Amino acid sequence: MEHLQELITELQLCGVPLKQGELLCRHTSFQIGGPVAVMTFPESEQQIRDIYQKSREVRITPMVLGAGTNVLSPDEGLDALMIETKTNFNRITDLGGGVLEAESGATLARLAAFAADRGLTGLEFAHGIPGTVGGGLYMNAGAYGGELRQVVSGATVLYPYGTVTELGAEELDLGYRRSRFMSEECVILRVRFRLQPGDKTQIRARMSELMERRKTSQPLEYPSAGSTFKRPEGAYAAALIDEAGLKGLTVGGAQVSEKHAGFVINRGGATEADVLALMRQVQQRVYDRSGIRLEPEVRILGGENK
Repeated sequence: MEHLQELITELQLCGVPLKQGELLCRHTSFQIGGPVAVMTFPESEQQIRDIYQKSREVRITPMVLGAGTNVLSPDEGLDALMIETKTNFNRITDLGGGVLEAESGATLARLAAFAADRGLTGLEFAHGIPGTVGGGLYMNAGAYGGELRQVVSGATVLYPYGTVTELGAEELDLGYRRSRFMSEECVILRVRFRLQPGDKTQIRARMSELMERRKTSQPLEYPSAGSTFKRPEGAYAAALIDEAGLKGLTVGGAQVSEKHAGFVINRGGATEADVLALMRQVQQRVYDRSGIRLEPEVRILGGENK
């Protein structure tokens, strides 16, 4: 990227922690991906604002990454500036009255445990979701009948030109694996959750029950990005894939899980190319059999070039 070294120097002067050539496979649950030109690890809202301001001055648009649990990264890496939120931008605050506020890099699992410790119910479903609060809001993450739109009361976001805006729940446009952020260039800073008082023992028991169901039904022993495809209207992706006889279908190191057909897993040494080729085969064979075109749930970084 043009002006990259200039930008690095400016960010270092602002005290922003960063690394050059950091491998994306170290920051994604698929464990796939080459080096990114610069990865930053901001520790505060001000540092995120500094990153956007300095990037704007040299006409570079940052990319944002949370825990990397729902993304597929390119084997060749990315010539990009990335903001990684999970490492340092992850504080959770109890605002009282059943309201919790979490920075975007806090994991949903930690947030659910934080709520349980305070006898607050509503986030039990999120305990086993491996992503961050920011990533979860971006896609309205959910599981086992629960989703974030049921408990989110608002969010604080930063727009590219430095404007920080408070958005209410009704302004987030949350739907099935959808939010307003999918069509807006901004970064989620903090999210607020309104929960209800509950019994700590019952809350923890429900969390344990859902985690056991995950372990029993999902291939958690292998790297993956969770559910590979969205649920089509009136059907279930995993069932369609299973009915097409695709469990165990393999391309290179990538495989349709034999345990749960909705997961594409990395059995070892899988590349982005392996995963993409396997996804295309699954889409085509499911379409040939059922007439339903599966839509990817996993985000493909740099996907506009694929």
